Amino acid sequence: MNDWPGAWSDDNRDNRYGRGSANAQPESARVMRQAQRGQGGPGGQNPAAPPYGGGVPQQQPYAGDQGQGPYGNGYDSGYNTGQVYGGAPQAGGSGGGPGGPGAMGSGGHGPRSAPNWRKRIKWTAITVVTLLVVVSVGTYFWADGKLNRQVDLSKVIDRPDGGKGTNYLIVGSDSREGMSAEEKKALHTGSAEGKRTDSMMILHTGDNGPTLISLPRDSDVEIPTFVGSESGKTYKGTGKHTKLNAAYATDGPELLVRTVEFNTGLRIDHYVEIGFAGFANIVDAVGGVELTIPKGGMKDTKSGANFTAGQQTLNGEQALAFVRTRYALAGSDLDRTKNQQKFLAALASQTATPGTILNPFKLYPTMSAGLDTLIVDKDMGLFDLGDMFWAMKGVTGGDGKSMNMPISGSTGGNLVWDKAKVKTLVTELKNDDKVTVSGN
Repeated sequence: MNDWPGAWSDDNRDNRYGRGSANAQPESARVMRQAQRGQGGPGGQNPAAPPYGGGVPQQQPYAGDQGQGPYGNGYDSGYNTGQVYGGAPQAGGSGGGPGGPGAMGSGGHGPRSAPNWRKRIKWTAITVVTLLVVVSVGTYFWADGKLNRQVDLSKVIDRPDGGKGTNYLIVGSDSREGMSAEEKKALHTGSAEGKRTDSMMILHTGDNGPTLISLPRDSDVEIPTFVGSESGKTYKGTGKHTKLNAAYATDGPELLVRTVEFNTGLRIDHYVEIGFAGFANIVDAVGGVELTIPKGGMKDTKSGANFTAGQQTLNGEQALAFVRTRYALAGSDLDRTKNQQKFLAALASQTATPGTILNPFKLYPTMSAGLDTLIVDKDMGLFDLGDMFWAMKGVTGGDGKSMNMPISGSTGGNLVWDKAKVKTLVTELKNDDKVTVSGN
């Protein structure tokens, strides 16, 4: 019984070689179809390669052209040439010509493509810009949150009309708030309660450059009718004249603004105040301020000033003593205001340098020292503060003008303003014209 399918038996196997033929002579070599090797395209790729499986090389006839035997030298399977599916044989490689997918480098990998520098530069620039935006936005909100917006100018009554440009009232107070006993002693501030104005300036910014005008604290002024900043009560003016710094001592920043506006006719747009400690901290944060002490030097036991003549760098303690000195100066308050202008302009000029602005280890401490102690009006923003700062720097750089309020004389120890000159000065500031008036 034959179990082979199709009833295969020894009788119908046709004596084929390898099929169990009983013939003593091996059958002759059969010729198998040879896969035609086409001409490879660029990189060893054959655009005419047959579909999957169709390009597998087939065996050559067992008997070569020389008529060798079935296992003679004429045997060629087609694999010894390194041919791959669909590819032309290449010398020294396993397929895919030079630069092709199969090309081998010394490390066993294909050659690395050249870096795309344009793409790298693009993404580097995007990363840097994004980082700068994030840092800038973060810094803005950090700094904006530090501003002490305590002064409400909406409480000021009967205000004059505004003009062109912007007017800042900059006040240096003798506030000792937050200072320890050791700091008060080191800074020679004393321990008086409350606070008074130690210096006052109007800074005008506009198209014709900045103008910085010092208001001597001994200026003779009239305190007008005003509404109390805390009580809300109306206090009628008596027409009595007093020193300008008395306005601040009576009812703080709002009354000071009201008094300046009433006596000048110039509208104040923003109010900025800094105390003793804040001033000293800013100077120390920028590493001191370089200043030239006039001939003869300066010594004042009340302020703590003790300077020899010549150029030197003042630290926070020394700077505060310099701007507060009045008894060492022949001209008393008028000369003191000139020194204050000189120092503040030098401070602004030194702070606005690449060494400070581009150095976060100096920029942030400086900003923090100033913002922590600044008191501003409720409408004051960082851009307004920046405008004021750059205007102060402009005064030093020669783009603006600094002066004292014009004085015509004195009465009872108070300095009397020159009314005609003050009127011309205020008109020029309102119209944002170039200032032609000179001060004392």
